[in-house]
Parts: sequence; C-alpha cells; structure tokens
Amino acid sequence: MRRNDIRNIAIIAHVDHGKTTLVDCLLRQSGEFRSAQLVGERILDSNDLERERGITILAKNISLPYRGVKINLIDTPGHADFGGEVERVLRMADGALVLVDAAEGPMPQTRFVLSKALECKLQPVVVVNKIDRPDARPYEVLNETFELFLDLGADDVLADFPHIFASSRDGYATDDPARRGTSIHPILDLVLQSVPGPEVDDRAPLQMLVTTLDWSDYVGRIAIGRIDCGSIRQGQQVALMQAGGVETVSKVASVFLFDNLGRTEVAEATAGDIAAVVGLDSVTIGDTISDVEVRRALPRLMVDEPTLQMIFGVNTSPLAGREGKYLTSRHLRQRLMKELEKNVALRVAPIEGAETFEVSGRGLLHLSVLIETMRREGFELSVGKPRVIVRERNGKLEEPFETLVVEVPPDKLGPVMELVGARRGQMVETSTHQDYTYVVFSIPARGLIGLRTRLLNATQGTAIIHHRFEAYRPMEGEIAGRANGVLVSMVSGRAVAFALDGLQERADMFVSPGDVVYEGMIVGENSRGDDMAVNPTKEKKLTNIRAAGSDRNILLRPARFLTLETALEYIDEDELVEVTPQSIRLRKGVLATIDRKRLARRGA
Repeated sequence: MRRNDIRNIAIIAHVDHGKTTLVDCLLRQSGEFRSAQLVGERILDSNDLERERGITILAKNISLPYRGVKINLIDTPGHADFGGEVERVLRMADGALVLVDAAEGPMPQTRFVLSKALECKLQPVVVVNKIDRPDARPYEVLNETFELFLDLGADDVLADFPHIFASSRDGYATDDPARRGTSIHPILDLVLQSVPGPEVDDRAPLQMLVTTLDWSDYVGRIAIGRIDCGSIRQGQQVALMQAGGVETVSKVASVFLFDNLGRTEVAEATAGDIAAVVGLDSVTIGDTISDVEVRRALPRLMVDEPTLQMIFGVNTSPLAGREGKYLTSRHLRQRLMKELEKNVALRVAPIEGAETFEVSGRGLLHLSVLIETMRREGFELSVGKPRVIVRERNGKLEEPFETLVVEVPPDKLGPVMELVGARRGQMVETSTHQDYTYVVFSIPARGLIGLRTRLLNATQGTAIIHHRFEAYRPMEGEIAGRANGVLVSMVSGRAVAFALDGLQERADMFVSPGDVVYEGMIVGENSRGDDMAVNPTKEKKLTNIRAAGSDRNILLRPARFLTLETALEYIDEDELVEVTPQSIRLRKGVLATIDRKRLARRGA
C-alpha cells in the first residue's frame, strides 16, 4: 500500500542553482513560522563553514505540512566533492526536485545527481529556477534537460515529464515564464500531483536503513533514516545488522519525527516516516535496524570511491603546541575515525612505521573542509601534497578523469585553452550564451590540482569553474608541476623589513615584518625554478656614520595571502602545509638545511 499523507522529497542540483534559497522560500510562505524564526538567507546553512563559503556541505532534513500532507524535504549539497552526501540521502526519498538554472542550464553535477536519482527509481520534478535573470532562456534550458534525460536512458520518465518555472529569490512559481506567479505553492501542488507517497508494508517486520548520523551531547548518537517496513517504538528491542554480518541487539531510548525545522518526540513511527532513533550506541551509516525476531538486512549503502588522497600527520614544526589543543597522533586518529562514522565518501588508512594517516576523499574541497573543521576544533596537523588515486586494470595503470566546465568571457578564452591544454585537457564542446563562452573539457584529475588559481589569475577573476568525476582511463603522460622554486628560511626568529626588502626584488613573499619564521619554513616564491635558502631575519648594521645616499625608505609589497585550498594546491612533493587554529604556513618536509643538501646529494 502507499501512504498518501506523506511525501519524501530530495532537492538536488548543481552548485549555486538555488536549492537552499528555494527551501527558504518554502519556509517563509508555509505560514508555519513567525518572521523572527526565519532570519537572514540560506536558513538551513547553519554551519559556520557553509555560511562563509556560501555552499551547502551537509544534507539536512525538514518537514512542511501542506494541504493535509506532510512533505519531508531533504536539502542536499551541490558541489561535486560532496556527492557522497547526496548518494546516501537519496535512499530516503521517493521523488526529487531537480533544479536547473534558467541561464546556465544542466551542468556537470546536474548530470551526476540526476543519474543517482534515476538509479534509486525516484520520480523527478524539474524546476527551471532563476527565470528572473536577464539572461534567462527557460525553454532552451528545458529542452537541454530533456536531452539530459535521454542521455541517461530515462525513457520511462519522459512519458510523464513534470516541470515548472520558478524564481526562488522573488518567491514565485509559474507554468509560463512570461507570466509572473503569485507564490511558490505551485511547486508543492506539482509535488503532490506527480510524486507518489512511499510504498509501505506496516504489517511486515521492522526494517530501517540508517543513512545519516547526528550527535547530541545529551543523548549521544542519533540514527536517521526512512522506515521501509513495520514500525519502531520507544523502549523496543531491535537488532542492528552491521557490516561483516555482525548483529547487535539494542534498545531504542526514544523516537523522533521531523517537524518543521526541528524534531518532535513520538511514541511510535511507522513505515514511510523519516525517523531519528536515539539509544543505539554502536550504529553506523549503512546499518539496518531490524526486528529482533526476524532479522533481515537491507542492501548496504554503496557510494562512488574516492579519487584524491593526502597524508595527515601531527605538527612537527618548532612552533607546534603554541596555538592548538590536540597535538598527538592519538588525538588525530580518534578524530579521523569519528569522521568516518558519518562521512561515507571518506577513507582513512594508517601508514605503518609512521604517525601519519592516508586520507582519501572525493576532491580537494572535500578534504580541505575536513581540515578546516579540525583546525577550528583546536587540532594542529601537517598535510602533504594531494595525489590522485590510480588503479591497475588489465595490467595497465588508470587514473581518474574529470569533466571540467569553464564559463569565461570570449576575450579571455585564449589563456584558458592554453592552461588547460598544458595539463592534457581535451576540449569536448563549446557554446556561447550572451556575453560568456562555455567550454567543456575532459582532463586528468592530476591536471586540476592548482589549476583553479591559475585560471582565475589568467582571466582576472572572471572565470567560473566547475568539475566532476567522469571515469577512470589509461594514464596520460607527465603533467608540468610548479614552475617556480621557493625561498626557504635557514634561521629561526622574526622576519625583518630590511631583509624582506632585499628579498622581494627576486621573489613574492608569504610573510610580513614581525611574523615568526623557523628553519625550513617557506617564506616566499622564487622568481627562478630552484629553491633558495635565505635569511629573512637579517637586520641592517648600525654605525655612527650617516650619508645622504645610504638611507632609503623601505617600501614592501603586501605579502601573498594563502588560503588553505591555495596552500594545498601550491606545495610540491617535498613540502607540507602546517595547519593550526590561527595560522597556515608552508614548510619543507625536512627542516634542516644541511639535511636537505645531504638528501639532494644522495638523490643526485
């Protein structure tokens, strides 16, 4: 039977196509909240990192009552690096709102999330969003979306292709983009009409797949998922069907259902509900909460494998311990293992004989968000250069390739073609919309490391860049790395303006006067291709003799500011990024100058 009093809907789209803004609009027009409860924009992006970066990182659940039906909405990330979040929460839904920008059209992540939704047999509802843009082309975008369905082999969906046009920012949806609507409610009407309620069997034994984990300081671990069969009650004995055939009997302490922006405790949740269960201490994502008598496990969650890996280690610089609280490998291990419980696309493997860990993820942003979260929690760590994960197949090495989409003004297209071509990127297609040219490349994932910064510099910040995993293919040849060497401090102390003034003639500096430096720390980028040991703490010799021509004003260029992502893209194989709660520094893996020279002689 189907439950007609409930709808479980995931909102999926490419990054910046308006998912969270649409949820804001639905909340404001639902009539369920006072204006003081909905302050600001992107209400569901409550995480500090989400607010700062303007992107959704974690999937979130809310529910809205509409015409006697409870609509459970799942807001998902749009960035390709957080595709693991999308893959696991789609298992809770019966339908999907597929948002497409009315100007940009379907983008790489649109294809990815739509293919995953079709694999899960979800009913898609296409929302052509941002029709208020001056460069909007809603009907062309609708046709492009139709072609995307054809490419993905969704023939059964094409016969019934529900779609609607909307402007989430202005708060309306309409059947005709030339006619402005009055509210966003037509989207909800289309959801009730097109998306079926969950198919349930409330008489069968309990089965619930855990797709999300939450944490509370008061009750501990909270398991979230949709109940496929049966019901779950407070105080009920259940069996946890875990990986490797492990079965654990636990007792449910309490059950919650999603209610508006929060959760409400209930005595019982039944099949079709998205529930939060408290009291299962050993539960992990992918486990099945089953009836204790009839123990049946649902298929475990399977997500795409990581494509990028980095080495995480403790901070071993002379400045270690000055800013952070968690400094040891034991703290680092505990934190990474805790992250594994809820981050299904992450992999962690300890390296034998060293206090370091090999951490693999979907991309640079995926791993840098983890590092940024850890540094804000008080961790100090050192991180190595990102490397792509290669695999062997039929005796040949294969590497991941990505689809790269660059949106750039036509007069800046030349530098883009040159930079991408130098990194073995192949142009697949190109098109022009208004004042911008869209170019699609197929490029090895190795070539993407450090490419974003160079593209932005070459196009004066006008390029818009997106990419997503495409496939594994045979290894390409060598890709040129960093062209410039670095300036490495050979002493410890504080940087002095007099020394930096002499160095800036042949380098770009990463430090300012008064910054603490140590031996082996990278203080600037050399104008040549080799590394140079320098003394940034050298002071001017003072004498009693003054001459008019010997004194001059020191005018220093501002030091280059390195964010975490740019630092990770910048470093070479023998370098590390030192990450602390207050600082991001670059350093050599071997700090002592004499030791680096000795290693260089051995290598020679």
